[in-house]
Amino acid sequence: MEIILKQDVHNLGFKDDVVTVKNGYGRNYLIPQGYAILATSSAKKVLAENLKQKAYKEQHIVEEAKKTAKNLLALTMKIVAKVGSGDKLFGSINNAHLAEELEKLGHSIDKKFISIAGNSIKRTGKYTAAIRLHRDVVVDFPFEVAAEVAKEENKPAEKPEAPAAAQPEASAE
Repeated sequence: MEIILKQDVHNLGFKDDVVTVKNGYGRNYLIPQGYAILATSSAKKVLAENLKQKAYKEQHIVEEAKKTAKNLLALTMKIVAKVGSGDKLFGSINNAHLAEELEKLGHSIDKKFISIAGNSIKRTGKYTAAIRLHRDVVVDFPFEVAAEVAKEENKPAEKPEAPAAAQPEASAE
């Protein structure tokens, strides 16, 4: 059965793609849920006309996605997590954690567009996540998962310095 997708369907295709699926999947799930329509000859003609009109807008969106990709590749990200014996993490790092860290750096990317091999990270080290910015633009984003232990050792040294630094500023005013 040939259908035209009305919206992105995970592991199947993107909006306005013409895909072939099994009859039951199309008739019992995709069409009733509003994810797709039958790919009749008239529907294909309408789709072709709509795609022609969207071509210019699509080109602009792809250019913006490529700019964002360059900005992401320029970033160096280190996610700090609690570590147990060896290099095992307490819990795991997943695409939601990566989306939060990117948000802190000023890049708002939905977690469903981030995919990590194995879906979660359970050890420290260097990893790569695939970030889909557009159907044609996918970035392999490198990041590192590091132990929080080194950060905790520095914190007690910083706490006494902070009040001491605040006192001279107060006397200067």
